[in-house]
Amino acid sequence: MTRPSRERIRTREAGESEETTEVENACPECGTDSLVTTGDHEVVCDGCGLVVEESNIDRGPEWRAFNHSERQSKSRVGAPTTQTMHDKGLTTQIDWKNQDAYGRSISSEKRSQMHRLRKWQERIRTKDAGERNLQFALSEIDRMSSALGVPRSVREVASVIYRRALKDDLIRGRSIEGVSTATLYAACRKEGIPRSLEEISEVSRVERKEIGRTYRYLSQELGLEMEPVDPKKYVPRFCSSLDAGDEVRAKAKEIIDKTAEQGLLSGKSPTGYAAAAIYASSLLCNEKKTQREVANVAQVTEVTIRNRYQEQIEAMGLY
Repeated sequence: MTRPSRERIRTREAGESEETTEVENACPECGTDSLVTTGDHEVVCDGCGLVVEESNIDRGPEWRAFNHSERQSKSRVGAPTTQTMHDKGLTTQIDWKNQDAYGRSISSEKRSQMHRLRKWQERIRTKDAGERNLQFALSEIDRMSSALGVPRSVREVASVIYRRALKDDLIRGRSIEGVSTATLYAACRKEGIPRSLEEISEVSRVERKEIGRTYRYLSQELGLEMEPVDPKKYVPRFCSSLDAGDEVRAKAKEIIDKTAEQGLLSGKSPTGYAAAAIYASSLLCNEKKTQREVANVAQVTEVTIRNRYQEQIEAMGLY
């Protein structure tokens, strides 16, 4: 079919959501002389909707899929990039299986050759000491995150913080384990995942004192701007460990809210404050839990619970 020649093209008025131009020539279907060029470079009849001319390039895949499994099997893209690996997951890896493409075992000569290739491939993944440092630190973050049971978003944030510290040369003079643990603690606070320093130090290879000191240094140098931890975030986890009911949880959160409004939370440990509120609410709801049980779950001393408990019941007027 011979395309009609364009006589005049004029741009439509500005302000429309899609940039279009109107072409005055004849539509081969309805004979109207109003043809519109859309933003996809298609000439469309404004009267009957016929696509007179199209030059749009389809950038989608050339295959078709009718369900999720077919789409996954036909897709030829790799895994998404991630900050939890030193090379962001972009490098390839030689499979550990000593088999060919048909699943048959390879010869001993090929097996030794593949062993040498795997060894050299592992060596060349890190080009300098900085990348080796990053590789070890990210593996430590992954190990501790798995032990703590935190979501993947926390691992990503911790990896980003460690990369920033490495770029700003804040690792010098400090252990890799200490800095990686401090970044994981900072990521937990950043993402609102309640994990205390005691819990972090249990899965780490460094002491609690060093973790706190490194965390404060990184927070100041990187400007992390951490907000104070809300004790209410610890209540659900502590109550689950104590097998406390929903009434105890709700009452503990109410105690925290009312006493925090009076300024009692300032300067207090959030874990100890939450533990005391749970102990007080268990007494009020007739689900008595001993101070030792609550202290073991919250990893605080019984003296801390008694002191916070006395302050809270006096503020609530329950003594």
